[in-house]
Amino acid sequence: MTHVTPVDPDELPTSPAFAQGMIAPAGPLLFVGGQNGIDASGTLLRGLRAQTEQALRNVLAVLAAAGTGPEHVVKLTIHLAPGIDPADGFAASAAVWGAHRTAVTVLMVAPARPGALVEVDAIAAIPSAEAVDR
Repeated sequence: MTHVTPVDPDELPTSPAFAQGMIAPAGPLLFVGGQNGIDASGTLLRGLRAQTEQALRNVLAVLAAAGTGPEHVVKLTIHLAPGIDPADGFAASAAVWGAHRTAVTVLMVAPARPGALVEVDAIAAIPSAEAVDR
């Protein structure tokens, strides 16, 4: 079983939501491309909270399809549209992502899709080589 390990140096603050770094054992990695808050039909949901929840559910779907899960994610990057108050996005993240700590970067950038308020990408370890053969 592949385990990722949070790294929280004593000289940096510890957060219950994210780790300062993550150690992933050598092996296959999954790079999840940017996910917007679109449903299965391609419809962009309305509002930051709904889009963030859906974007994270989309990340979870890609992880599951590759044979891994949020407990193996070593890095999330969350891109928010400029001028957005991230509070609803953070609440949505906690609701969908749960207590899985990982390294996180949050940036304010204009997402490429018109109307998108958030885009999320991820890097995850794959727990077994068999998952790559899917």
